[in-house]
Amino acid sequence: MKFGLNILVGVLFVFHLQAQVETEQLLENLQVEEGISEDDSWMQALHHLSNHAIDLNTADADEIRQLMLLSDLQIESIISYRKLLGNLTSIYELQAVPGLDISMIKKILPYITLGSENSAREELSSRLSRGAHVLLLRVSQSLDKSAEYLDPNEDNRYGGSPQHILFRYKYNYKNLLQYGIVGDKDAGESFLSGAQKMGFDFYSAHLSVKKIGKIESLVLGDYTVNLGQGLIHWQSLAFKKSSGVMAIKRQSPVLKPYNSAGEFSFHRGGGITVTTGRVACTVFGSFRKLSANIDNDSIAIITSFITSGYHRSQKELQTRNNVSQVTGGGNIVWKDVHGSIGLNAVYYQFSLPLNKNSDPHNLFAIRGRSWNNVSINYNYTFRNIHFFGEAAIDKKFSKACINGLLLSVDPQVDFSIIHRAITMRYQSVYGNAFTENTLPSNEHGLYAGITIRFSPALKLDAYADFYKFPWLKLLSDAPSQGSEFLFQFHYNPNKNVEVYLRYRAEKKPANIPGTATNSVLSSRKQNLRNHLSCKINRSLSIRTRAELAWFIKNSPKQEGWLIFTDINFQPVNKPYSAVFRLQFFESDDYDTRMYAYENDVLYSYSLPAFYNNGFRYYLVINYNWQKKIECWIKWSQTIQRDAALYSSNNNESAGSIQSDIRIQVCYSIKK
Repeated sequence: MKFGLNILVGVLFVFHLQAQVETEQLLENLQVEEGISEDDSWMQALHHLSNHAIDLNTADADEIRQLMLLSDLQIESIISYRKLLGNLTSIYELQAVPGLDISMIKKILPYITLGSENSAREELSSRLSRGAHVLLLRVSQSLDKSAEYLDPNEDNRYGGSPQHILFRYKYNYKNLLQYGIVGDKDAGESFLSGAQKMGFDFYSAHLSVKKIGKIESLVLGDYTVNLGQGLIHWQSLAFKKSSGVMAIKRQSPVLKPYNSAGEFSFHRGGGITVTTGRVACTVFGSFRKLSANIDNDSIAIITSFITSGYHRSQKELQTRNNVSQVTGGGNIVWKDVHGSIGLNAVYYQFSLPLNKNSDPHNLFAIRGRSWNNVSINYNYTFRNIHFFGEAAIDKKFSKACINGLLLSVDPQVDFSIIHRAITMRYQSVYGNAFTENTLPSNEHGLYAGITIRFSPALKLDAYADFYKFPWLKLLSDAPSQGSEFLFQFHYNPNKNVEVYLRYRAEKKPANIPGTATNSVLSSRKQNLRNHLSCKINRSLSIRTRAELAWFIKNSPKQEGWLIFTDINFQPVNKPYSAVFRLQFFESDDYDTRMYAYENDVLYSYSLPAFYNNGFRYYLVINYNWQKKIECWIKWSQTIQRDAALYSSNNNESAGSIQSDIRIQVCYSIKK
């Protein structure tokens, strides 16, 4: 380990080269435990916008927010600029918009246009005939069968085939009309047999219509609801702390059609948003069957919801759709030129009462057959300052509040600040705010970030976050506190070269293992990363990363390192492309794990965690036939010394080599 670390320290400060996309950094901070996220809604949206770009001369703030790349301060600046000086005439004019630097303009260029708006008659007549039809089929499989397929215990044995199959059809016309259906079968689940005689284990369908008279949005079938800053309800993809220090505000339409394969975080029913003047009103309703762990000792109670969506064994099938949930709510928003204020409410009714186990950290958990939350959210822009926040209460009048500020003090300097004060008693079912905890509860904290652009080529992003937990939490049996710091230098001397150097330090509370009283101390983890890249020519680019990790918790310091190199071959005007990665990693244990974003088939992205000792390689090949049929294949293999301690999908492989293959075919008709 020491020898490898010494080599890597040298590598960290050598200039390797490659272009880095900020979307990868944002997704990488999600750190999905399963390795592959099933929420691909943002990837779908960006791909759609790359073919149907947003017109910056006509788009309103909500349309621009679809990118999830611009802050509200930057969006307000674009709208104010065109109101004052008229429509933008060239993409080069974006450099004159306050708050937009060269690096940000490069990020949004693939998804924007400066075209003219179609007439209302053209829009209405085109919705049903000029949209894009997309039919997708994806098959994935781990070639090393896990022990669960051979388990002698029938209750635990997987009854289906090892293939993971995803089917999706979607029609979309500029997001004004969208409908589709999704079918998903996880590895180990049956297909057209056993418990899944209807084919897929999971089906989803949706219909979405926007901007018809006073109807701003209408959704039927499956959809997500996003309210305020996530204190009471947020179901779409949302980012937390990352190197994008200005991306601290939750941004999304209240209602969004759902067409991903995740089986928990969405509603099934209908919702509508109606606007009149400056007021927008949304109502929604849902009835869903959910999977849950039920305790039948005395009276039937729900001890926890099962969010994985896996129904592979008899044991898992026994919990499939065994409870129901009715949800209703809405919001009313008053909008002004410079801000808005909204009132939000959501109500839940469960078929059985909720009652989590009696662990001390669950003392204030949701209990009973119903729950509700109410909040007020607000935002206001004054010159170069954007203020936003949300104040909420739950059924028991427990309180939560989150407030943030985006400030541009200079063309070269931006600040972001966010404060949260969430009592230990506050609870929500689908909350997802900018917090350290997964759910917004039991947390007080202050986050501050800064971006300094020293020159068009050199930028510093940094943040500091201090937080405390007034009550006990999972794996921390005492009130506690923590902190996190990040510094990232980004260097982009020309359009072909990009590099960033990142240091991240985190101090978190955790129980000391092996102590009778569950004493709590602060664990410390540090990461040092160098990610660099270069575009060799119009067809070939190379990127590489080297990363170190240190972890200390009442024991000798644990260490780890990771290094990879990607070769991206994408010839101009050719129907094929390929990406190859070779990666080496070594760590003392799981605490020094590192995450690395992986290229994948269209709409899919992988975020595996790497620890122990080994190397990995993968190859992704894409072929586009006549611009209608696109085919992808990804082959990946991880080879390591201690296979018993490593698993990329929580199913232990029988050998030291884990091999996976993913094939996808996409048929598109674009008019």
